[in-house]
Amino acid sequence: EFIIVGSQSILGAVPNPEAVFTMSAEADIYPLRAPELADRIDGAIGEGSQFHQTNGYYAQGVGPGTAILPGGWFQRVHRIQNRNTNDRVGYCLDVPDLFVSKAAAGRDKDREFCMALLERAYVTPAQVLALVPHMPLLDEEKRRLRAAIRRWAKALREAGHSIAEE
Repeated sequence: EFIIVGSQSILGAVPNPEAVFTMSAEADIYPLRAPELADRIDGAIGEGSQFHQTNGYYAQGVGPGTAILPGGWFQRVHRIQNRNTNDRVGYCLDVPDLFVSKAAAGRDKDREFCMALLERAYVTPAQVLALVPHMPLLDEEKRRLRAAIRRWAKALREAGHSIAEE
């Protein structure tokens, strides 16, 4: 059983998202019950591996602390297990949890990803703002996170997109 964090976690909740959400060739994962084994993922199916060369995508082994997630996130994951996963179990983040995790990371690519989620109504500002108090962040960091989310929603509205109000 694996936890999938990062942008490709969207595939659990949205099996066929728009192309803007599937541009990454990597999936960030760690073993649920043995996260210390994440390094083995890189060797077996990581970047530059035979698996990567054969399939055109790869997994990056990460740890439980890689993604900053709101309390209760595991109760909202999407369990994936089918022929495409070789009957392995993957737990993908719920989209609002993914959003706040990416927003907290704060990189340019994360901002773009979050704005695309808002623009295409995969999340609403109200949904993601409601998760901010549950983030394991200092109060000032939570304030900045709320401000960033509001700023992104405002920018999209000003650009003519129909973004729900809080």
